[in-house]
Amino acid sequence: MTRLSGSEVLEHCLAKPGAWQDEPWEGDVVAKVGDKIFAFLGGGHGVGIKCGANREEADELVDTYPGDVTKMAYIGRSGWNSVRLGGSVPDDEILELIDASYETIVGKLPKSKRPT
Repeated sequence: MTRLSGSEVLEHCLAKPGAWQDEPWEGDVVAKVGDKIFAFLGGGHGVGIKCGANREEADELVDTYPGDVTKMAYIGRSGWNSVRLGGSVPDDEILELIDASYETIVGKLPKSKRPT
């Protein structure tokens, strides 16, 4: 069974309307929409995504996939998780989580900065 690679995750992210690649910190690739990050891609072994409005919502995924989904450092309290690629989280669910993170971030953008 082929598993998602970091480059495939990046490709999925950049296929979203208005999405673009940035490297705000050396060696740390992110996908943005407008001026906001919706996916942290790092070294390609996982993806950091918004998984809930708060820590309680995001913890549901951590509880479902212990070891493969962890609270992100620094911004985890705001509902961000790290999801390991090639672990117990199915690839299609990872893509759905990325889509949800994108939609959440687009929804927070001012209407004038949302992709059309």
